Amino acid sequence: MKKENKENYRQLLIDKIEGLVEQREVTIGTIKTTYLLCGNGKPVIFLHGAGAGAVTWYPSINTISGNFQVIAPDIVGYGESDKPDAPYNRPYFSKWLKDFMKELKISKADIVGLSQGGAIALQFAIDNAEMVNKLVLVDSAGLGAKVSFWPLIGTIWMNSFPSSMANRFNSHYILHKPINRDPNHSSYSIAVLKSKGGKNAFKQGRGTAVSKISEELLKQIKNETLIIWGKDDKLFSVEYGEAAAKIIPNAKLHLIQDAGHLPLMDQPEIFNKILDDFLKSE
Repeated sequence: MKKENKENYRQLLIDKIEGLVEQREVTIGTIKTTYLLCGNGKPVIFLHGAGAGAVTWYPSINTISGNFQVIAPDIVGYGESDKPDAPYNRPYFSKWLKDFMKELKISKADIVGLSQGGAIALQFAIDNAEMVNKLVLVDSAGLGAKVSFWPLIGTIWMNSFPSSMANRFNSHYILHKPINRDPNHSSYSIAVLKSKGGKNAFKQGRGTAVSKISEELLKQIKNETLIIWGKDDKLFSVEYGEAAAKIIPNAKLHLIQDAGHLPLMDQPEIFNKILDDFLKSE
């Protein structure tokens, strides 16, 4: 896939955000992290799932940036950020996030994590409680959900042999209706996986980032927490969100009807209102 196509898919998604979005990059040690910046106010960090990059948040950045400064990084291993040889486990991602925030001189932020990004957010909150204000977990990994057979096949297929056919197969397991996702997001996801080092996070991480976090550790999280879950999530069953809401001390759960693993794409208006209301509440 041509390099300009990858950049074009990404730019089309950024254009869809509508707000004044800046793309910046920062290098910490040897790792370059690319990130999107939009809005002013208290910082909110958006952590995408295991695929594509920061542009996964295209349905939500504009709405949330009305009251906050949204910082959406391409997590190391994804998007336009570097893709080094690395363990790609939760401690690795948690350290990367701490370094990223320190470099941007952000001492404390609201953290919103989707899927694998949720697992990273959880680990970060456990490791650096003083750097987290509110915590939002969207169809989060790390809560014990095991992917069933066909969605697992789809995930392996997409990450090993990325193609439009693999994407079509996989889309039925991550969205309530695949038509709800901008096709440029699918195309960008494939292009990233085909780029140099694009499969490193999947191959070298071996699923460790999404493995279960113990109840003892979850009980240590004292931050005000919102768990949002697509009621029809075929990848991570809603029961894991329900269970986590009872384990994490200050957590509440919000289910979204007619939404799968990516409720921000299936039901963007409902999702954005729930998220915005929670972040704005005192």
